[in-house]
Amino acid sequence: MAARLPRPRRFDVYAASAGLLGGLLLWGIGLGVRPADEPVVLFDGRWPLLVPLAVMAGCELLRRAAPRTGLLIGTAALVADTFTRGSLVTVIMYTDLMYAAVLYGPPASARRIPWITGLLTVAGTVVPFALWRVPEALLIGVAVGVVSFAPASTGLIVRNHREAADAALLRAEQTALLAEMDRVQAVTAERSRMARELHDMVANHLSAIAIHSTAALSLDDAATTRQALGVIRENSVAGLAEMRRLIGILRDGGGDSEPAPAPTLDGLGALADAARANGLDVALDAACGDDLPAPVELAAYRIVQESLTNALKHASHGTVHVRLTRHDDALRVEVTSPYGDRGTPRAPGSGAGLVGMRERAALLHGTFDAGAVADPGAAGGTIWAVRATLPLTEGDLA
Repeated sequence: MAARLPRPRRFDVYAASAGLLGGLLLWGIGLGVRPADEPVVLFDGRWPLLVPLAVMAGCELLRRAAPRTGLLIGTAALVADTFTRGSLVTVIMYTDLMYAAVLYGPPASARRIPWITGLLTVAGTVVPFALWRVPEALLIGVAVGVVSFAPASTGLIVRNHREAADAALLRAEQTALLAEMDRVQAVTAERSRMARELHDMVANHLSAIAIHSTAALSLDDAATTRQALGVIRENSVAGLAEMRRLIGILRDGGGDSEPAPAPTLDGLGALADAARANGLDVALDAACGDDLPAPVELAAYRIVQESLTNALKHASHGTVHVRLTRHDDALRVEVTSPYGDRGTPRAPGSGAGLVGMRERAALLHGTFDAGAVADPGAAGGTIWAVRATLPLTEGDLA
C-alpha cells in the first residue's frame, strides 16, 4: 500500500483555499504576470496557468505536514508556471512554501536551503549579465532572490529565534527543577538534623525515666521507690527544659534574640554526674585541650551523651569508661561499657542513636565504629565500644 500523507493543519487549509481563490480571481479578470508574446511563454492562453495554480494550492496543504515534499512539488509547479502567462498568486504561494520548508522542515534542510537559494540567486545574477551584458539581466537575479532566498532567510531567522526561545524555556524549567531538588534536599537535611538533636537531647532523660519507673514498679521498697521517683522527676524536668530549648530554636524567626548556646566539652562533667545519678558508674578522662572547633565539640558531646544513654539502657554492671584524646589534628572519642546479660530493667532501643552518631561523624568527614569487642579484662570478656575520630583541621571540616 502507498504511504498516506499526513493530515494538513487547519491553517494550511485556509492558506491553500485563500491562494486558490485569489488565483482564480486574478485569472477571472485576465491579470497575468507575462504577456502572451514573450519568448518564454510556451503555453499561451488563459487555461494552462490554472494547472500550476491548482498544484501550488495543493502544496500549501503540505507546508507543515510535509514541508520538503511540498517544496519539491511546488518548485516543479513554479517552473511549469514560468512557461505559461503565469499567476502572481502562484509565485506568492511558492515563497510561503520556501519559508515553511525552512521553518518547519528538518534541521538539515533548514541549514541547506538558504545556502542553495543564495547560490541560485548569485548564479541568476551573474550568468545572465555575463551572457547578455545588459543591466536588465540583473533583474533575473533579483527575482530569484525575492522568490527563493528572501523567504528562506526569513524562515531561518524565525526558526533560530524559536529554537532560542525553546532553549531558554528548557533552561528555565531545568533551573526550577534544580531549585526544587535543592529545596527538598535542604528540607530533608534539616529534618535529619532536627531528628538527631531531638533524639540526643531527650532520649537520655526518657530512658532514665523508663528504667527507674520500671524499677519502682518492680521493687516493693519505699526508700527505693522514693529514690526512683526523685530521679524520674529530675529527668522529667531536665527533658522538658531541653524540649523547650529546642522548640525555642525552631520558633526563632531570626529576630533580636540570641540562639541558645550549643553544648561544649566543658559540660561533660555535668553529663557524667547526671549519668551517675541515674545509676551508672562513669569514669571520665577528657584531656583534649580547649581550642577545638565548635562543630567538633558539639559532635563529641552528643556522641558521649548518646553512648551514656545506650549504656544506661543496655550495659551490664561495671564501669563505663569515657576517653577523649587528641592525636594528629584529630579528636578521638571512645566510650566502653560492660557487655552481656544484665538483671536490671532496660528500656527498648530503636537504633536511631547509632545512626545519629554515625551521621555526626560523617558530616565532619570523620570515622565512627560501634560494636561488641573482646576484652579479657572485662567481666565476661566482652565490652561494647563506641569509637569516633573527628578531624580538627579546617580543610577536613569543609
